[in-house]
Amino acid sequence: MNSNLRRPAFFVSDRTGITAENMGDALLEQFDGMKFKRTSHPFIDSPDKAHALVRIINHAAEESGIRPLVFSSVSNDEVRAIIKSAKGLHLSFFDAFLSELEQELGTTARHSVISRVQNVERYDARMEAVNFALNHDDGVSDKDLKEADVILMGVSRCGKTPTCLYLALQYGIRAANYPLTPDDLDSSDLPRMVKPYKNKLFGLSIQPERLHDIRQERRPNSTYSHINTCKQEVADAQAMFRRFGIPFTNTTHKSVEELAVSIMQECKLKRKF
Repeated sequence: MNSNLRRPAFFVSDRTGITAENMGDALLEQFDGMKFKRTSHPFIDSPDKAHALVRIINHAAEESGIRPLVFSSVSNDEVRAIIKSAKGLHLSFFDAFLSELEQELGTTARHSVISRVQNVERYDARMEAVNFALNHDDGVSDKDLKEADVILMGVSRCGKTPTCLYLALQYGIRAANYPLTPDDLDSSDLPRMVKPYKNKLFGLSIQPERLHDIRQERRPNSTYSHINTCKQEVADAQAMFRRFGIPFTNTTHKSVEELAVSIMQECKLKRKF
């Protein structure tokens, strides 16, 4: 196969498609040097939608001359069978595991989609955690800060906000964050706002060179983004973490998913739903 061609890869689901995308990406990442043309097709939950998707997959096969890859997390048997008729390699999460689980558990699975919003308690817990993260982003307020499960500290642009939001969405964790300012870093004490909650603090650090690149996009050629500023702030922040025994991790080469798991483990936090 021509190495310059991108092989079509379809992520198909009768819900949001997150499971199919995660499963497919995890597998495709194992093949260095290969290029893929990824497309997601969520909410394929009826025969009509499935037939329409089959036509799209078949067209991609004819146009590229390469057999498409189809990663599927469709629970409905009829819809899944239609998609499997497409001219592609069909890799189904449900085909791979559901029948074995049915045998092991001695019962028949539902084989139909159920909306996560139907679990009102779980949905409300997620939304409450997200609202908490937004209301306590970048140290905007110390109101109800005592209710936080964790408070992330770090210099500006080290990844605090996306990590807080991910913790809220995926785990229902009430995560606040506090940006360390030059005044904070010059002080010999913890910032006033977070000092009462030292046992909830977790630090985020980052390589100065990476921080410089990120800040350059926001404020090009400024003192804020200068490499020397970045080096000094990172060094001062790490010194603060060590001085007060605050656990911390480097965000440079970690995805938000990896960061969240590290924080959950280090802070001994439990999923809220």
